[in-house]
Amino acid sequence: MKKDTHPASYRMVVFKDISNDEAILTKSCANTKDTIVWEDGKEYPLVKMEISSFSHPFFTGKMKFVDTAGRIDKFNKKFAKFAK
Repeated sequence: MKKDTHPASYRMVVFKDISNDEAILTKSCANTKDTIVWEDGKEYPLVKMEISSFSHPFFTGKMKFVDTAGRIDKFNKKFAKFAK
């Protein structure tokens, strides 16, 4: 591998799916303020995700409505006048 290919901030980071508490340890340059103690007892930066392959319907085969920002309610209010 070529030297100096990756940035200096390339390090081990934990990505955690907050919808089902699954996590994966991998390398990344993602900026984060949170940290977590991993299974090996070491502390790593933590990136929280709303959806990942652990919870996405394509990978799980289960349909699940993810409505974190009230998008469905906002849509229904916006188009309620056309339903009459």
